[in-house]
Amino acid sequence: MRILRNYILKEIAGPLIGSLAVFTFVLLVGNIFKLADLMINKGVDIIDVIRLFLYLIPYILSYTIPMAILTATMVCFGRLASDNEVTAMKASGISLYRIGLPVVVLAFLISLASVYLNDRILPASHFASYRLVKSVALKNPSAYLEPGIFIKTFKGYIVRIDKIEGKNLEGILIYQLQDKGPTRTVIAESGEFITHLNKGVITLRLSNGSVDEPNPQDPSIFYKLNFKTYDMTLDLDKDISLDDIKKVKPKSMTIKELKENIAKLKASGGSSEHIIKEINERLTEIHRKIAMAFSSFVFVLVALPLAINTKKREKSVGFAMSLIILTLYYLILFGGMALSLRGMVPAIFGVWMANLIYFITGIILTSIVIEQ
Repeated sequence: MRILRNYILKEIAGPLIGSLAVFTFVLLVGNIFKLADLMINKGVDIIDVIRLFLYLIPYILSYTIPMAILTATMVCFGRLASDNEVTAMKASGISLYRIGLPVVVLAFLISLASVYLNDRILPASHFASYRLVKSVALKNPSAYLEPGIFIKTFKGYIVRIDKIEGKNLEGILIYQLQDKGPTRTVIAESGEFITHLNKGVITLRLSNGSVDEPNPQDPSIFYKLNFKTYDMTLDLDKDISLDDIKKVKPKSMTIKELKENIAKLKASGGSSEHIIKEINERLTEIHRKIAMAFSSFVFVLVALPLAINTKKREKSVGFAMSLIILTLYYLILFGGMALSLRGMVPAIFGVWMANLIYFITGIILTSIVIEQ
């Protein structure tokens, strides 16, 4: 049986590596163009661009690894079935369970590794990427601004700029959001960014403009201030705190941290809609990390009997069937997540629904193939 195991693993290794490379490259291509634009047109340092690229890879792998093992299974066993190798093995007294066992075990081990990827590597990468983006924005603010588009890069401000050339700006419209009181509107003909790296702040120096602010007691009355030069300080340093980010970004937390955060929310004694929503978000994130990791395992359970039964050697058929399986899985997964986030179903059911459906389907399809 060791010979059979090694043969099956050798046959699937090529399609697995090839599929992983292709899927990862395809998903990276769009981001590569965006990163290249930051370097070529926005003047972002090449080292920062490379770091952003590397931080992106774990997120891409969390999707491409299950896609690769699914496609490799379809291609490998489709080829074995079309060449009648599976028939020969069964004629020699080898059951379908033994034929597929090496790949099922491989998928299970990949799923365990994916749990570590989703739980430890991804949160660290997500946070590091967030900090780097803020650091780049501090050194080169115009890199994350697009002409004619409303931008929310700076906390507390909504900015639109008609023309951007390096640090020089023209046609500036700013909505300054207030914690208490009405929104201030700032309009300026031109401006420039002045960075203070040691202080972690950016000064936006505006020229030839005006500031309009409604009267809090009577919004129909506006106070207007005309200026020749007006400095606005944009503080980014507050957004780089790990603790602050984790309060609003569950993706930056590990499963252990999510559980601790849920315990704190429950201990607060609050039963408000906001507290319940935050708990649902964190429960959903915990189950998402694990469920997506084990998608590799359930994909193989479905792909094995399908590939053997279709007996198609062409790789295009394997890719097409893989695409259908993937599309249905993610539709069910994200639909279930949406229901759990809204509190309509328990998180454990909403998130694991796709895996459960595929697991049961895989068992049924395997039983049917065995009886044929």
